[in-house]
Amino acid sequence: MANRKYLQSWLALHLVPGMGPVTCNKLVVHFGTPAKVLAATIQELTSVCRLRQESLKALSADGRQNLIELAKEEIEQAAEKNITIIACDDPLYPSLLKNIHDPPVVLYVLGKPEVLNCKGIGIVGSRAATHYGRSIAEQMANSLVRQGFTIISGMALGVDTAAHKGTLAAEGRTIAVLGCGLDIIYPPGNHMLYKDIALSGAVVSEYPLGTLPDNFRFPARNRIISGLSLGVVVVEAANRSGSLITASHALEQGREVFAVPGRIDSVKSAGTHTLLQQGAKLVHSVNDIAEEFLHATPLENQVDTGNGGREQEFFAQLNQEEKALLACLEVYPRTIDEIVRESGFAPQKANELLLLLELKGMVHPLPGKCYQRTASLSGE
Repeated sequence: MANRKYLQSWLALHLVPGMGPVTCNKLVVHFGTPAKVLAATIQELTSVCRLRQESLKALSADGRQNLIELAKEEIEQAAEKNITIIACDDPLYPSLLKNIHDPPVVLYVLGKPEVLNCKGIGIVGSRAATHYGRSIAEQMANSLVRQGFTIISGMALGVDTAAHKGTLAAEGRTIAVLGCGLDIIYPPGNHMLYKDIALSGAVVSEYPLGTLPDNFRFPARNRIISGLSLGVVVVEAANRSGSLITASHALEQGREVFAVPGRIDSVKSAGTHTLLQQGAKLVHSVNDIAEEFLHATPLENQVDTGNGGREQEFFAQLNQEEKALLACLEVYPRTIDEIVRESGFAPQKANELLLLLELKGMVHPLPGKCYQRTASLSGE
């Protein structure tokens, strides 16, 4: 590594306890380089900005040597795990992120660092997402990837996971921003997803190796998701949620904010509806997102998946009974009793038709003998 010593200085500053990125960057701007910050006296440092006692202790003569040793060990451990560490003045550091108010001092990257400078769209939403939310996130990511975008999310359960999976299904690039060290996979159930993302895109964190996924780290993580993105799409979110924090960061950073509408009586969509009331752009199709960043002729009109023609072809292959039953279904769940009553089919016949439609991918079964029309057909 050509600039190993220089990176070591940046990393040593990053490891100072109680010193955030704003303070760290302010000191480097004042003294010129991270090495000069580490060489400054306590009096010189405190003349630039106020520092916490824990920071002052770490920047004492003995403390600095310890920081340098810790930074050296961190670089060696990262190299063993094929993790790249990028300082904020490195050419590989993403330009969009560099221009936010509080850019991370360093980024840990597992995968392809060059992906961080791609044309990215953030997709975030509820961890306890509905089938509708997961389906829309997956289809939207899949379609945006096919139009040249990189999908950025947080690898959380629910909407985040669906967005990453939709990207990978389209053989696209996706970035997962973690709220812990890169050597800790969180949530643990996304172990394989973590590996797949690293192969095609990148898994990113600002936190040192070994940092646990404590709750307070995620709001800070969210500013990186929005900071890497041209715009952020909120698919499902309650009124008090991390997704709204991401949207707030996006607005502060001058990014576009988009929101997917849901049922007016759904708690899971209350936050997205609040965003719409506050001026977020309503997303009816991926064109509503793409047209903000593609300064060209509007894309052809399409529903969320971009598979409108294929869906019409499937619909044309249905017999009259299947079409009649499908007409009784919506993207919101309906009970078997409601379907029987509205369609006029006997229960046995209705169940038979529902199974056929499910096998054709046009109906999705839910617990409690409920069914819903596949979300991608809602715009038909």
